[in-house]
Amino acid sequence: MTTVPLSPARERILLWLLALTQFTVVMDFMVMMPLAPQLMRAFNIEASTVSGAVSVYAWCAGLSGLLAATYIDRFSRKRLLLTMFFLFNLSNLACALAPTFHLLVWSRAFAGLTGGVLASIVMAIIGDLIPPQRRGAATGIVMTSFSMAAVAGVPVGVVLAAKFGWQSPFYLLVVFSLIIWALAARVLPKLDGHLSKRVPLSEVVPNLIGLFRVPRHLSAFLLSGVNMLTGMLVIPFISPVLVNNLGVQPAEITYVYLAGGCATLFSSRLIGRWADRVGKHQVYRYMALFSILPMLFMTHMPQMPLLAIILFFPFFMTSVAGRNIPLQALMTTIPDPAKRGAFLSANSALQQLGSGVGALIGGMSLHSDSSGHIIGYGSNGYLAAGLTLFTVWWVGRVNGAAAAPAPAARAAT
Repeated sequence: MTTVPLSPARERILLWLLALTQFTVVMDFMVMMPLAPQLMRAFNIEASTVSGAVSVYAWCAGLSGLLAATYIDRFSRKRLLLTMFFLFNLSNLACALAPTFHLLVWSRAFAGLTGGVLASIVMAIIGDLIPPQRRGAATGIVMTSFSMAAVAGVPVGVVLAAKFGWQSPFYLLVVFSLIIWALAARVLPKLDGHLSKRVPLSEVVPNLIGLFRVPRHLSAFLLSGVNMLTGMLVIPFISPVLVNNLGVQPAEITYVYLAGGCATLFSSRLIGRWADRVGKHQVYRYMALFSILPMLFMTHMPQMPLLAIILFFPFFMTSVAGRNIPLQALMTTIPDPAKRGAFLSANSALQQLGSGVGALIGGMSLHSDSSGHIIGYGSNGYLAAGLTLFTVWWVGRVNGAAAAPAPAARAAT
């Protein structure tokens, strides 16, 4: 835990600042999906090619997060967050200035390298600041970043892109990130209490390998990776399918995401408190099972008016985003406190790799027919539903450090 005492008001300020930081990362990732139709026209590419830009971000974020596990606990949380946040902002500027799709992909790779580390740092700070019995509610606050991105970030980005070009959302992110960076530099405490337990440099790589030798870590890593994979089989292709198959105009995508974001803005904190009260395992099971029907409907959506799509999308967003809240809170309880930063970095890395695999597999199964309709989306839904059922069963095998038997107890047994 941090050595800086925090009042409840100060704690809330810090959590909302972390939520804003995470908001920029989530928006940077999410905005590529509704921009897909415009990118397809601007660069004369297909939906599967756009999914490549999404997956390269996820792959690089995963590799970067895995590398971060070797050094995240060796620096002050504040210093590391500010450094990576600044580099992340540079990556958004590079995206905005990219003149070709290939340079855009390289810029997205740079964004993934920095954004993946930021997500790990944010979760490590929550683990340092918040007691386990309140981490579900704290995670719910920070996870409203997803809702804020859907409510404000993505709709505004889509409107700006429709009027001023696809580059404009990235310019917006640059300006907004600079403001948040300045606030973080002023408000965040040093957060260096974990440095007293810093391991020697010669033990960093063996300790990283050691993370993958702990059975409860492996169970948690598999759950995180598969959970993210299921969502990315569906989410990146929503906007292209709505535009190409259902005739929704690109600018009208704003209303769809706005409706879903408004729902998750209210549900995220409720789900977080629910997880603290009922239990993280149980709430994850409920939300994962609930998410299956919306995913199947999304991937098999018949021709329907825009209003019906807008009314349905909150159910999809609430269920798919909601299951991540108890999952992320559960992940903070898995490792021993001294290894929390490294574990969460590795976990974030595997989540990003799962996202990359999901976007890649999902894109490979899609193709366009002669009329421009996207074919194969239904198969993605069936695969996502099957893997979600696997996570509902597997979460019962994931237990935190407090639930694991101590060495002395194991010896006595």
